[in-house]
Parts: sequence; structure tokens; C-alpha cells
Amino acid sequence: MSRSSRQKRSPSPPRSGREDRSTQKPGTRNPEVKQGVRKVLVDEDNAGQRVDNYLMAQIRDVPRSIIYRIIRKGEVRVNKGRVKPDTRLNTGDEVRIPPVIRKEKPEQVVPGSRVQGVMQDAVVFENDEMLVVNKPSGIAVHGGSGLDFGLIEVLRAARPGSKFLELVHRLDRDTSGLIMVAKKRSALRYLQDELRHKRIRKRYHALVAGDWPQSLKRVSEPLLRFELGSGERRVRVDSAGKESLTLFRCLESFSGYSLVEASPVTGRTHQIRVHSVWAGHPIAGDDKYMDDVSLRAFRSAGGQRLMLHARALDFTLPSTGEAVHLEAPYDEAFAETIARLTARREASE
Repeated sequence: MSRSSRQKRSPSPPRSGREDRSTQKPGTRNPEVKQGVRKVLVDEDNAGQRVDNYLMAQIRDVPRSIIYRIIRKGEVRVNKGRVKPDTRLNTGDEVRIPPVIRKEKPEQVVPGSRVQGVMQDAVVFENDEMLVVNKPSGIAVHGGSGLDFGLIEVLRAARPGSKFLELVHRLDRDTSGLIMVAKKRSALRYLQDELRHKRIRKRYHALVAGDWPQSLKRVSEPLLRFELGSGERRVRVDSAGKESLTLFRCLESFSGYSLVEASPVTGRTHQIRVHSVWAGHPIAGDDKYMDDVSLRAFRSAGGQRLMLHARALDFTLPSTGEAVHLEAPYDEAFAETIARLTARREASE
């Protein structure tokens, strides 16, 4: 089955929930929140989970040590009985969650309606278990490291009735294209297992510097993560690194650039970017791995972004096993760069 168009979505009902009872003392800078005893029934989607992992999802913003302490002291009960951290839950089990004092999170920046609309419009596939988004370049997949929010926070804000939305995998902030989001825990487990067993095929399009040789079809150099003095994380080819494999295919040649298809067999950080550099053809617009002269030349010619796009996904649906093929079009900046190079090539022929 080929699914290249966005399926119709029905609106979600607003989320309802109990407010926490504040234990903040007047004038304190770090307010604390204490939630009363809760008794929660395990639904089918959470069946099979360990008690400790289930509690970490139910009680946010508390240290892992507290989770294990309340289990050890017998304050957590399943069907009125004591449990161990590795006890597996079944559908219909009643879990007693005791009061836990936690630090109240500072008020979060809520994504505006415009960015919510952009992300909603970027959904290219959706069913009851998952959705796939054509992520714009420049948007991180999640907040943190100085960012108020990312793709997943925007989706949660746009869908207040959704009980579960989690990233299945990641894309670099400046990489555009297809990314999967699970709407059920069972779908998350299934899709991540499919990724581990390399049963999901991901194909990227990258515009690289120079003429990519048709004979260069694979790069299998080990990759090692390291930190610069500034704390910024980078990756390099290093014999001490993890085994990594990327398959390449040259799609088109231009004057000074090549459009290639890259299929990562392993899923290392910055894998395609660093393997491209090792091959002698850095990705255009890559301010982390492209040399300064080449980067300035690309930008002076109108290049605006990292020219890496998660173009296609092939996977099977969690419940039915039905095959799905998705393709995401380039954004305006990527498409304009390719069109400009094509016009220049045709004018010189």
C-alpha cells in the first residue's frame, strides 16, 4: 500500500484531569506539589510493562530513586499486594500510587497557534496508532538546550486530548523530512523494535559538494561521539567508535555539487553527515562539518539551509502489518536550490 497523502483526522476531545494540591510556602522560590493517593487501572496499551517504568510515566518530574523507594517500602500496590520493580503489569490491574512530593516545573512556554498550525499541516499520515510528520528544517524534535519547545511539544499543544504522543526516532534540528510519532505505547514498542531489527527503511536526499563517484555505494566507517571545548557534541570517524554503515547512490550531478540518496543501515548521531565528509563530499550548508570556504561559497550562491532531507519511509503498521510507503516533498529552500543548480547546468550544456 502506498500512502503519500495525509489522511483525514477527527478532532480530539479536550483533556480533563485533576489539579495538584500545592504545598508551597509563602515566599519560597521552589514550590512543591503533592498529589494525593491515586488508584489507576492498567489499560491494554500498558500491559506487559514493568511497575517501575509504569510509575515513571505516571509520576513525572521525580528522581528515579524516589520511584524505587516507594516500591521498596510497599507504598505501591498492585491489586492490593506488594510488588517488586520488575513486576509485570496486566490489563485491568489496579495500581495504587502513593502521594509523592515533587518540585513544580516552571511555567512552560506554550507554542503559538501559528507554529501549531504549521506542524498540524505537516502531518502526512495518521491512524489510531501513529502519525508521520514532514518536519520543517530548523525545528528541533524536542525542547531543551535553550529551546522552549520542539516538534513533540508543539504536537502535544495542538492535540490537548491526546493521552500519548512520543517520538519513535529523531532527526537533527536542521534536517527536514519524515519522522514517526507513536500515539500508543504498544505502537512505540513495535516501531522501535522494527528499527532495531532494521525492518524500517529510511532514505534521505542530500546535496553534497563535488562530484560523487557512481562507484561509491557504501561507507562503513566507525563513528565516535565527542565534545568540543565549548561542550558542543560532534562525531568523527574513529576506530574506537561504533560500527556504522550508510548506503549511497548518486541521483544527479550539477556543477560543483551532487544530489545523492543516503540510506542509513545503522542509526548513529550525524551518521550521514560524517560519512559524507569522510567520502570527501560534505553536505552543502553543514555548518558543523563543511569547511569554511565551501560553506561561504554555498551561502553566497543563495544556499539557506543544511541540504539534508528525510525523503522516504517504508514500514509496516503496528496492528495490521500492512506495508506503507511515504515520500515527503522538499521544502521551498531545498527545492529552489535544486532548481537553481538544474537551470545553471542546462544553460551550460
